[in-house]
Amino acid sequence: MLLKVLVICLGFFLAIEVGLRLLFGFGNPLIYISDDTIGYLLAPNQRTRRNGNYIEINEYSMRGAAIQKLPSQETLRVFLLGDSIANGGWWTDQSNTISSQIMQSLTNIYSKVEVLNASANSWGPSNELAYLQKFGTFGAQAIILLINTDDLFATAPTSLPVGREKNYPDRKPALALVEVFQRYVQKSKPIPELQKVQQKGGDRVGINLEAIAKIQDIANTHNSKFVLAMTPLKRELGEPGSRDYEIKARARLEEFAKVRLIHYIDFLPLFNGHQNSESLYHDHIHLNLQGNQFVSKIIKQSLLEVLGQKAYILQ
Repeated sequence: MLLKVLVICLGFFLAIEVGLRLLFGFGNPLIYISDDTIGYLLAPNQRTRRNGNYIEINEYSMRGAAIQKLPSQETLRVFLLGDSIANGGWWTDQSNTISSQIMQSLTNIYSKVEVLNASANSWGPSNELAYLQKFGTFGAQAIILLINTDDLFATAPTSLPVGREKNYPDRKPALALVEVFQRYVQKSKPIPELQKVQQKGGDRVGINLEAIAKIQDIANTHNSKFVLAMTPLKRELGEPGSRDYEIKARARLEEFAKVRLIHYIDFLPLFNGHQNSESLYHDHIHLNLQGNQFVSKIIKQSLLEVLGQKAYILQ
């Protein structure tokens, strides 16, 4: 009788484990690695499925398939830099990321198109600058920096979350059930050193604008067109809109872009002009497929403009 109970329990356990792996992708999360200047990166050469969504990370820690370091002469290569909005996270299939959507929309204009996607959760302009400084521009004809309002207040790059915060694992769990427990049951321990970094004062907006300026300088040095785009937080939509400190930071960014002659896309008024702007969001900050498609369409139009393809802007 005891043996029968043990066999039933074991079978039940195996069924749950297999179900969690096959249906939700638990047990095979994306893992992160520390970096002295970037802070952290998605570990290179990973593939997984989460909630049925396919995710691939290439040899340069980009979200996408393997690439050549430099494009062929007939290829239009665009380089998208960003945080979790550009990355798409576990809730976005590879084909539905902003980079993939832009690439698909450009194939009717260019014979060969590649849109690279270097991004990671909670990256800010300083992380993205450090990535460019380490890996280069990959011969891209255009560089897009996609930020959100919170990124104007981002702190300095740090590797402190890697392996210590549940959203930045540095190894695979032994079981899918272990990951579920760690992610949804076990309480996260605070990281005092990280809290200290996050509480650091100073002119964060100014520091991040300086990082954006350096990204533009790198683009100019490599004869790449540069586009800066910023998406709003969901709570910024409609009334009362952005908070006072965000309004001031937005004004600084707008003036900064004018002075430096940056092609800047502010998505806040564009989202507010959308018939149902809240339907573009997956949560309070990240976009769903509809949001990705909307953003991709606008970025595509800007790309064509800076690349001199004005005749195609309305396509």
